[in-house]
Amino acid sequence: MTLTVIRRTALAASAAALALLVSACGSSDDGKGEGGGGKAAGDGKGGGASAAAPALTVAELEKAALAQADVKNGKVTKVSAADDVAKDKVKGDKAECEPLAFAETGVPLGEPAAAVKRSWTEGPKKPSGDAGTEEAIGAAFDLDKALVTLATYDDGGAEAVLKDVKEAAGACAGGFTFTAMGEPAKIAKVAQGEATGGADESVAMTMTMVGEDGDEFPVKVSVTRKGSTVATFTVLNLAAAGTGKDFPFPTEISDAQLAKLG
Repeated sequence: MTLTVIRRTALAASAAALALLVSACGSSDDGKGEGGGGKAAGDGKGGGASAAAPALTVAELEKAALAQADVKNGKVTKVSAADDVAKDKVKGDKAECEPLAFAETGVPLGEPAAAVKRSWTEGPKKPSGDAGTEEAIGAAFDLDKALVTLATYDDGGAEAVLKDVKEAAGACAGGFTFTAMGEPAKIAKVAQGEATGGADESVAMTMTMVGEDGDEFPVKVSVTRKGSTVATFTVLNLAAAGTGKDFPFPTEISDAQLAKLG
């Protein structure tokens, strides 16, 4: 594994699909404000707050969004309008797979009353004292980058979103393609897994993306519901993008975000 390979694969492969996830983490904002706007995966069961739960207000959603003070490691930033991906810029090859394309690119599903986005970049890891150059490079790139999308809904919209994602995860397990900001992206397969705790409903997936050279690498996507709000976590590990190896979902971030939703 070389620095060139890691950088090319992580930042160039499927660039449009990952642009928001990678570039949003470079903002200098601390995520203190923004305008507008565990169960086994796919268990199909709702819980917690009922479908009658009202959407949060914009102010409540802003207050509930992940902030720097909520994490012990890494940096939380606000996603700028320039780095955002609009819903009309993402199109799946199959209608039934579009919920997964939206989730992977951080686009709120359905028709939310309000939505906000934050990104988190894991703090650097130190290689062992006797690590060689390649190991040191690997440690430098062994960083998780997460996009957190919060969307709040009226009239049972949050439950409907989880239902759509669960159905899509089953129907599109064999993969799908989509375009994001006019650029093609390909998912080779979608594997469901054990979602993190703390949610009323959740779907956890590892989406295997195919890069421009045919390299495959994992992207973790977890869609969770807490009451009337859906929190979607999209996570890329730069080292894993270079090697294709799997990596663990950073539960510290989902735990912190879901705890703020009450």
